[in-house]
Amino acid sequence: MDIRRISIIMPVYNEERFIARALDRVKGADLGFSGLSKEIIVVNDGSSDGTVHALEQFRDSITLIDLERNHGKGHAIKAGLGRAHGEVVIIQDADLEYDPADYRELLRPIIEGRADIVYGSRFIGGQPHRVLLFWHYAVNRLLTLLANIMANLNLSDMETGYKVFRTAALRSVRLRERRFGFEPEVTIKLARKGWRFYEVGISYSGRTYAEGKKISWRDGLRALWVIIRYGISSWS
Repeated sequence: MDIRRISIIMPVYNEERFIARALDRVKGADLGFSGLSKEIIVVNDGSSDGTVHALEQFRDSITLIDLERNHGKGHAIKAGLGRAHGEVVIIQDADLEYDPADYRELLRPIIEGRADIVYGSRFIGGQPHRVLLFWHYAVNRLLTLLANIMANLNLSDMETGYKVFRTAALRSVRLRERRFGFEPEVTIKLARKGWRFYEVGISYSGRTYAEGKKISWRDGLRALWVIIRYGISSWS
């Protein structure tokens, strides 16, 4: 597979404090392989703070999709995918929990032709991790276990925010989930199509709710429903 361009899709919702630093780090990140270029697609998902103003300085170096109201992460990713020109897509959160310095290792299995999808796991490898929120960890492990059962995989971190796809793989499934249900939905659907999954260890600097973390217990319940919905049915 000839890979020349990497499309980095960044959903953004009320990240006024972090978006400039996040984009600076993404723009400066070394992809680690010669001949690769990157395009950065920022999807402003109906932010109500100063995010739009903070993005003004980057308009010449990014593709900006400005949604009038908040739809959710899954919807934002689908909007970004529609504008992606690269052969590979990286999902990059805008909150600085995930480090673009990990791009090289995330891309390696795809560049070398061994994988179609790579998940960056927070629970394997020797990278540093901020220690936070036991119940988030416990729920994540449960959801990962259930998704593995339905998808017949052995992932350690299905809910990771760092997911890398061959663009053709991501476009091969119809994605319905608008919010964080995207994570189990895309996992189950791509596994059932036989695409090759890899995991690599990544660093992680998690946020607390006071620092702006947005996922809630309702999203955990929705993820459970999504696993059941797509795991025991043939609905695509």
